[in-house]
Amino acid sequence: MGKTIIEVKELHKKYGDFEAVKGISFSVQEGEIFGLLGPNGAGKSTTLEIMETLRAKTSGDVFVDGWNLDTSPNDIKKIIGVQLQTSGYYPSLNLTELIVLFAGLYDEEVDPLVLLDSVNLRDKAKAKYKELSGGQKQRFSIATTLINRPRIIFLDEPTTGLDPQARRNLWDLIREIRAKGTTVIITTHYMDEAEVLCDRVAIIDSGKIIAINTPDKLIDELVESGFEKRKEVKQANLEDVFIHLTGKALRDD
Repeated sequence: MGKTIIEVKELHKKYGDFEAVKGISFSVQEGEIFGLLGPNGAGKSTTLEIMETLRAKTSGDVFVDGWNLDTSPNDIKKIIGVQLQTSGYYPSLNLTELIVLFAGLYDEEVDPLVLLDSVNLRDKAKAKYKELSGGQKQRFSIATTLINRPRIIFLDEPTTGLDPQARRNLWDLIREIRAKGTTVIITTHYMDEAEVLCDRVAIIDSGKIIAINTPDKLIDELVESGFEKRKEVKQANLEDVFIHLTGKALRDD
C-alpha cells in the first residue's frame, strides 16, 4: 500500500432540496480493503454508485487511478468491477454461459472454469443462477466482478442474508482477491465483518464522514474516551461457537 488509487474531494449529491452527500472527502490506498459504513440513508450507497460511474454527482471531484470521473468515465469503467444484482443475470443461461456473455461484453478472453474455480463453483458450471444457494449466488456475483481483471472492485453488502459458514468463506474469498493486488471497496451493516476485513473504514452519517481510520484505532479511541461495555467482553462469541460445532466447510444446497 502507499499509492492513492481513489481520491474523493468535497463530494456533494442533491436530490431536489435533499442533500444525500454533504461534501465528503477521503482517499483509498492501492491494495487495501476499505469499508464505507453507516446506517440506512446515510449516503454510503450513493457515494459508492458515484465512484462506480453509475450515478451523477452534484459537485466535487472524484479520481480513480488518476482518471477524472468528469472527463474519463469510460476509462474508469475499464479498471473497476462492480457486483451485479440478481436482475443482471439472464435466467435461461447457466453459469458458464453467463461468464462467456459478460466476457464478450468486456471484450475479454476468460476461461469460465478457471474463474469458477477461483470462487469454488466449478461443480456448478452447468447450473442456472436461480438454482444456486445464497452463498453460491454471492460467490458467483463476485466472480463476475473479476471478468475484466479490475484493479478495484466494489462490493455492496456482499454477505447480507448468508449463514455464518457462507459468510466466513466469503471473507476468505475477499482476502484472496486483495492478496492478488486488487483494491476492495465494501459496504456492510455487519460491524464484526468490517473489523475483520477492512484495513480502514469511513463511517458516514447524514451525508457526512464522522470518522475515518483503522478499526483498531477507532476502537482504541473509543476506549480511551472512557467508554465501557456493560457486558463483560468474552474471548469468543456465539458465531464462533456455531462455526466450532458445525465446521467451516461449505454446505451449499
